[in-house]
Amino acid sequence: MDFFVEYAGQTPWLWLGFLCLIGLLLWVDLGIINRKDEVISPSKSALMWASFAAIAVLFGAYLGLFYEPDPQYYTTPTDLNRQAVVQYVTGYLLETALAFDNIFVISLIFNYFCVPRAYQHRVLFWGIIGAIVFRGIFISLGAAVVNSWTWVLYFFAIFLIYTGWKMMTGHGVQFRLEDNKILAFVRRHMRVTNEIRGRNFFIRLSDPATGLTVLYATPLFLALVMVETADVVFAVDSVPAIFAVTRDPFIVYTSNVFAILGLRSMYFMLAAAAAQFKYLTYGLSIVLVLIGAKVIWNFALSKELGWVPYLEPQWALLMTVVVIGGAIACSALDARRSRMSDDV
Repeated sequence: MDFFVEYAGQTPWLWLGFLCLIGLLLWVDLGIINRKDEVISPSKSALMWASFAAIAVLFGAYLGLFYEPDPQYYTTPTDLNRQAVVQYVTGYLLETALAFDNIFVISLIFNYFCVPRAYQHRVLFWGIIGAIVFRGIFISLGAAVVNSWTWVLYFFAIFLIYTGWKMMTGHGVQFRLEDNKILAFVRRHMRVTNEIRGRNFFIRLSDPATGLTVLYATPLFLALVMVETADVVFAVDSVPAIFAVTRDPFIVYTSNVFAILGLRSMYFMLAAAAAQFKYLTYGLSIVLVLIGAKVIWNFALSKELGWVPYLEPQWALLMTVVVIGGAIACSALDARRSRMSDDV
């Protein structure tokens, strides 16, 4: 098969080039910057996030200057690069905000398995590898469905509105480790040590029954499995949300990956402060409801019925920035007032 044949609107060379870029970034991360197992300080975490964010911005500049968008994924055929950049930035901000809930869950997982802070970055690193693979699978399936049957977006819209309502009323995604079926399955079908043995996911020990040396998984591996499971659970919300913003698979995937890289690199700074962002969940729920409503507005009321004007992509970007930024600002202000009252 000709390698230059397009996949999802772009040549495999472009997809391969992006994956090579991500591979290089991960190699620099684990192979050079964080080669030793050590506690990541908040300042180093912030610097790592700033580096990934800067690369994400540069990638947005590439989309605006050199990217060749496939018109089949865009509603209006003019100014495609501007549309691609706006959709990429919107997707990046939205996925970053949605992935914020992962911070709470990852912290819960690390505490449950008593993962030392020195080894947490190692788990997150391999968790990123899994997230890149699983998001690629989900997005490929989602792109095939959405771009073959556009009406599926209506189901995505209803799902986003329903999910936003559940989050707003306090019935969002629940992630319990005590009765997790995947964790129970792994423990039932694998030999697992009772304690963490250094930085290893697997070790060889003597089997008491046979006396032979066999392979055991450590709780560090179980923590990695749960981190991957959490990412799959949250992808159920985030993938429909990004497809409601853009149908371009390349924009969907790249915005997802950069958001995951940035947020997990900032975990060590956000984990301690995550609880202070008390209004972020409400902001996310509002954004999901509004994005779902925007899909119905554009595809049903505007495109099909012609009752209302079409909402351009920049409105979704503005809405995301205002609502999420407002939720973070309100959370920070509330936390400051609480500290001042405690001091008094």
